[in-house]
Amino acid sequence: MGGMHRPQARRTPHRDRQAQQTDRSRHRLQASAAPRKMRYGKYIPGSRGKGSHNVVDVVDKQTRSRMMSGIRGKNTKPELRLRRALHAEGFRFILHDRRLPGRPDIVLPRWKAVIEVHGCFWHRHDACRYATTPATRPEFWADKFAANVARDQANLARLQDAGWRTAVVWECQIRGKNIDELVNELGNWIRSDSLEFGVK
Repeated sequence: MGGMHRPQARRTPHRDRQAQQTDRSRHRLQASAAPRKMRYGKYIPGSRGKGSHNVVDVVDKQTRSRMMSGIRGKNTKPELRLRRALHAEGFRFILHDRRLPGRPDIVLPRWKAVIEVHGCFWHRHDACRYATTPATRPEFWADKFAANVARDQANLARLQDAGWRTAVVWECQIRGKNIDELVNELGNWIRSDSLEFGVK
Protein backbone atom coordinates (compact mmCIF):
# COMPACT_ATOMS: atom_id res chain seq x y z
CA MET A 1 0.00 0.00 0.00
CA GLY A 2 2.93 2.31 0.69
CA GLY A 3 3.83 2.37 -3.00
CA MET A 4 0.41 3.57 -4.10
CA HIS A 5 -0.07 7.23 -5.10
CA ARG A 6 -3.13 9.33 -4.40
CA PRO A 7 -4.87 10.24 -7.65
CA GLN A 8 -4.65 13.94 -8.53
CA ALA A 9 -7.84 16.00 -8.58
CA ARG A 10 -9.23 16.17 -12.05
CA ARG A 11 -9.29 19.70 -13.56
CA THR A 12 -12.55 20.47 -15.26
CA PRO A 13 -13.18 23.25 -17.83
CA HIS A 14 -15.24 25.06 -15.20
CA ARG A 15 -12.38 25.06 -12.69
CA ASP A 16 -9.98 26.24 -15.41
CA ARG A 17 -12.24 29.20 -16.25
CA GLN A 18 -12.52 30.16 -12.59
CA ALA A 19 -8.72 30.15 -12.22
CA GLN A 20 -8.29 32.28 -15.35
CA GLN A 21 -10.89 34.82 -14.17
CA THR A 22 -9.17 35.06 -10.78
CA ASP A 23 -5.80 35.69 -12.46
CA ARG A 24 -7.27 38.34 -14.75
CA SER A 25 -8.94 40.12 -11.83
CA ARG A 26 -5.67 40.13 -9.87
CA HIS A 27 -3.77 41.57 -12.86
CA ARG A 28 -6.39 44.31 -13.38
CA LEU A 29 -6.16 45.36 -9.75
CA GLN A 30 -2.38 45.53 -9.91
CA ALA A 31 -2.44 47.48 -13.19
CA SER A 32 -5.01 49.99 -11.96
CA ALA A 33 -3.15 50.60 -8.72
CA ALA A 34 0.26 51.27 -10.25
CA PRO A 35 -0.57 54.36 -12.40
CA ARG A 36 -2.28 56.08 -9.46
CA LYS A 37 1.07 56.52 -7.74
CA MET A 38 2.43 58.32 -10.79
CA ARG A 39 -0.70 60.20 -11.74
CA TYR A 40 -1.40 62.03 -8.51
CA GLY A 41 0.94 64.25 -6.54
CA LYS A 42 1.27 64.51 -2.82
CA TYR A 43 -1.58 66.21 -0.99
CA ILE A 44 -0.69 69.70 0.15
CA PRO A 45 -2.27 70.64 3.51
CA GLY A 46 -4.09 73.96 3.36
CA SER A 47 -4.32 73.97 -0.45
CA ARG A 48 -8.09 74.43 -0.28
CA GLY A 49 -8.06 77.36 2.12
CA LYS A 50 -10.17 80.49 1.98
CA GLY A 51 -9.64 83.00 -0.79
CA SER A 52 -7.34 82.97 -3.81
CA HIS A 53 -4.03 81.24 -3.24
CA ASN A 54 -1.32 79.30 -5.01
CA VAL A 55 -1.45 75.52 -5.40
CA VAL A 56 1.60 73.48 -6.41
CA ASP A 57 1.07 71.85 -9.79
CA VAL A 58 1.83 68.12 -9.91
CA VAL A 59 1.87 67.65 -13.70
CA ASP A 60 4.07 68.98 -16.48
CA LYS A 61 3.14 71.92 -18.72
CA GLN A 62 1.95 69.78 -21.65
CA THR A 63 -0.32 67.68 -19.43
CA ARG A 64 -1.73 70.75 -17.67
CA SER A 65 -2.42 72.44 -21.02
CA ARG A 66 -4.28 69.37 -22.28
CA MET A 67 -6.30 69.12 -19.07
CA MET A 68 -7.26 72.78 -19.13
CA SER A 69 -8.27 72.69 -22.81
CA GLY A 70 -10.69 69.87 -22.02
CA ILE A 71 -12.63 71.90 -19.44
CA ARG A 72 -16.07 72.83 -20.71
CA GLY A 73 -16.99 76.45 -21.26
CA LYS A 74 -20.72 75.73 -21.45
CA ASN A 75 -23.17 73.02 -20.38
CA THR A 76 -21.16 72.53 -17.20
CA LYS A 77 -22.62 70.55 -14.29
CA PRO A 78 -23.52 73.68 -12.26
CA GLU A 79 -25.17 75.21 -15.33
CA LEU A 80 -27.17 72.06 -16.05
CA ARG A 81 -28.31 71.84 -12.44
CA LEU A 82 -29.49 75.45 -12.40
CA ARG A 83 -31.29 75.04 -15.72
CA ARG A 84 -33.18 72.00 -14.46
CA ALA A 85 -34.21 73.87 -11.31
CA LEU A 86 -35.40 76.93 -13.25
CA HIS A 87 -37.30 74.77 -15.71
CA ALA A 88 -39.04 73.01 -12.83
CA GLU A 89 -40.17 76.45 -11.60
CA GLY A 90 -41.83 77.11 -14.95
CA PHE A 91 -39.21 79.35 -16.55
CA ARG A 92 -38.48 78.89 -20.24
CA PHE A 93 -35.26 80.13 -21.78
CA ILE A 94 -32.80 80.14 -24.67
CA LEU A 95 -29.26 78.80 -24.27
CA HIS A 96 -26.09 80.58 -25.41
CA ASP A 97 -27.80 82.99 -27.79
CA ARG A 98 -25.24 83.94 -30.45
CA ARG A 99 -27.03 87.23 -31.09
CA LEU A 100 -26.14 88.60 -27.66
CA PRO A 101 -22.75 89.78 -26.35
CA GLY A 102 -20.78 86.92 -24.85
CA ARG A 103 -23.46 84.34 -25.71
CA PRO A 104 -25.04 84.29 -22.21
CA ASP A 105 -25.61 80.92 -20.59
CA ILE A 106 -29.34 81.41 -19.98
CA VAL A 107 -31.56 83.94 -21.78
CA LEU A 108 -35.14 84.65 -20.71
CA PRO A 109 -36.63 86.81 -23.50
CA ARG A 110 -40.02 87.19 -21.80
CA TRP A 111 -38.37 88.83 -18.81
CA LYS A 112 -35.63 90.61 -20.76
CA ALA A 113 -33.10 88.91 -18.46
CA VAL A 114 -29.92 86.87 -18.88
CA ILE A 115 -28.12 84.65 -16.39
CA GLU A 116 -24.41 83.90 -16.47
CA VAL A 117 -23.21 80.81 -14.59
CA HIS A 118 -19.59 81.50 -13.74
CA GLY A 119 -16.97 79.00 -12.67
CA CYS A 120 -15.22 80.32 -9.58
CA PHE A 121 -11.75 79.36 -10.84
CA TRP A 122 -11.85 80.82 -14.34
CA HIS A 123 -13.91 83.92 -13.53
CA ARG A 124 -12.20 84.70 -10.18
CA HIS A 125 -14.92 84.67 -7.56
CA ASP A 126 -13.77 86.95 -4.73
CA ALA A 127 -12.73 85.21 -1.48
CA CYS A 128 -13.85 81.82 -2.80
CA ARG A 129 -12.10 78.55 -1.91
CA TYR A 130 -12.35 77.42 -5.54
CA ALA A 131 -10.60 80.49 -6.95
CA THR A 132 -7.14 78.98 -6.58
CA THR A 133 -4.09 80.00 -8.61
CA PRO A 134 -1.56 77.47 -9.97
CA ALA A 135 1.96 78.08 -8.64
CA THR A 136 3.56 77.44 -12.04
CA ARG A 137 3.67 80.23 -14.64
CA PRO A 138 2.15 82.89 -12.35
CA GLU A 139 2.42 85.69 -14.93
CA PHE A 140 0.55 83.61 -17.53
CA TRP A 141 -2.29 82.86 -15.12
CA ALA A 142 -2.48 86.45 -13.87
CA ASP A 143 -2.84 87.72 -17.45
CA LYS A 144 -5.39 85.06 -18.36
CA PHE A 145 -7.53 85.65 -15.28
CA ALA A 146 -7.40 89.43 -15.78
CA ALA A 147 -8.51 89.00 -19.40
CA ASN A 148 -11.41 86.77 -18.32
CA VAL A 149 -12.62 89.26 -15.73
CA ALA A 150 -12.32 92.19 -18.16
CA ARG A 151 -14.26 90.28 -20.82
CA ASP A 152 -16.99 89.36 -18.33
CA GLN A 153 -17.40 92.99 -17.26
CA ALA A 154 -17.44 94.21 -20.87
CA ASN A 155 -20.10 91.66 -21.86
CA LEU A 156 -22.32 92.57 -18.90
CA ALA A 157 -22.00 96.28 -19.75
CA ARG A 158 -22.91 95.65 -23.40
CA LEU A 159 -25.92 93.56 -22.38
CA GLN A 160 -27.14 96.26 -20.00
CA ASP A 161 -26.63 98.94 -22.64
CA ALA A 162 -28.84 96.85 -24.95
CA GLY A 163 -31.61 96.84 -22.34
CA TRP A 164 -31.02 93.42 -20.78
CA ARG A 165 -31.10 92.74 -17.05
CA THR A 166 -28.14 90.66 -15.91
CA ALA A 167 -27.56 88.04 -13.24
CA VAL A 168 -24.35 86.29 -12.24
CA VAL A 169 -24.58 82.99 -10.38
CA TRP A 170 -21.40 81.37 -9.11
CA GLU A 171 -20.45 77.72 -9.25
CA CYS A 172 -20.04 77.47 -5.47
CA GLN A 173 -23.61 78.70 -4.96
CA ILE A 174 -24.92 75.80 -7.01
CA ARG A 175 -22.64 73.11 -5.59
CA GLY A 176 -24.67 72.79 -2.42
CA LYS A 177 -27.02 69.86 -2.06
CA ASN A 178 -30.04 72.17 -1.80
CA ILE A 179 -30.32 75.14 -4.14
CA ASP A 180 -34.00 75.86 -3.53
CA GLU A 181 -33.21 79.11 -1.69
CA LEU A 182 -30.99 80.31 -4.54
CA VAL A 183 -33.57 79.43 -7.18
CA ASN A 184 -36.31 81.17 -5.14
CA GLU A 185 -34.22 84.37 -4.91
CA LEU A 186 -33.33 84.17 -8.59
CA GLY A 187 -36.96 83.60 -9.54
CA ASN A 188 -38.03 86.67 -7.55
CA TRP A 189 -35.38 88.72 -9.34
CA ILE A 190 -36.47 87.44 -12.77
CA ARG A 191 -40.06 88.56 -12.10
CA SER A 192 -38.93 91.94 -10.74
CA ASP A 193 -37.68 95.10 -12.45
CA SER A 194 -34.25 94.99 -10.81
CA LEU A 195 -31.38 95.38 -13.25
CA GLU A 196 -28.78 93.17 -11.55
CA PHE A 197 -28.54 90.02 -9.45
CA GLY A 198 -25.40 88.81 -7.77
CA VAL A 199 -23.06 90.92 -9.89
CA LYS A 200 -19.86 91.64 -7.95
